[in-house]
Amino acid sequence: MDANSVFLRVGALIAMGAALLLGIVWFLGGDRFRHGQIFESYFHESVQGLDVGAPVKYRGVTIGRVTAIGLVSAEYGTGPQDVDRSVYRQVFVRYLVDTAKIGKMPPLAKAIALGLRARVASQVLTGVGVVELDFVNPEAYPAIPPPWTPRADYIPSVPSTFTQVQDAAQALLAKFDKVDVDGISRALLILIDTLQTELGSGDVHRTLAAAQALLDTSRAQVQQADLPGLSAELRRTAASLRAVAQDPALRRTLANSATASARLVALSRQMSALVASLQAAVAAASSGTVSLQARLDPILRDLRATSGNLRAMTDTLRQYPAAILAAPPPRAPAGASGR
Repeated sequence: MDANSVFLRVGALIAMGAALLLGIVWFLGGDRFRHGQIFESYFHESVQGLDVGAPVKYRGVTIGRVTAIGLVSAEYGTGPQDVDRSVYRQVFVRYLVDTAKIGKMPPLAKAIALGLRARVASQVLTGVGVVELDFVNPEAYPAIPPPWTPRADYIPSVPSTFTQVQDAAQALLAKFDKVDVDGISRALLILIDTLQTELGSGDVHRTLAAAQALLDTSRAQVQQADLPGLSAELRRTAASLRAVAQDPALRRTLANSATASARLVALSRQMSALVASLQAAVAAASSGTVSLQARLDPILRDLRATSGNLRAMTDTLRQYPAAILAAPPPRAPAGASGR
């Protein structure tokens, strides 16, 4: 009877322990994430520090936890040939997200098109890895679908901040490796030697010496010049000019000059009008002269003809004065002698 009671008590204790353990598991897992949805992402980089149970955060707010971590080659690989493809050398991370903490969310495809991405980050103090979900520029980080069928909803990934800095540093170091440091050093040494030569005895040295001599000469000229006397003379000249400018006679002269200038301007305008009138008259006279000449030409021709006729008549009267009264006597035949 005592043995049966002991077994009963031990059995009851084991049953209570198992029930308590199930309650703890249900509280930590099932109750907290009973509204969860499984997602997975693939990373080319190392996920050191990220373990199962690590938090999943969206802009610092915990919305889920990591449920599985593994190699893509073991999860989705089909043979040894997959190892040759870099896409199968990635790490897959599967995580559970409490959708109740997110609220109403758009379809996953639209969220990915808008730039929803996952990255691995490390907490500053503890160094524990977390999965961060955030929106980035989809053009800078395009979504590349995997060549296999994911077992959960797929969210593309982006490199972590540390990886981006490391890649930028490696790219910068690669560019530095291409720089000809020895050639640059030799060129700098040649440049320094040339500068030393120019400063010691070259054109730059002569130019500096000439400039120093010019400064010395200018300093000497300034010291020799009577600057106080020159300043006083300039002040007196300015006072004289001011007095002359305030002279009433000069003001009247300037006023008369202004009046005369105005009259000259008016006279020049009148002269311009007169010149224009004279030009018009000359043009009219020229046209009248041409017309008169065209009319006088026939009269002058007639007068020339009449003058010729009068000259012929005069010659005839000079030879035969009686011709004005009667006809001239007939000419004697050739060979006849006069009586």
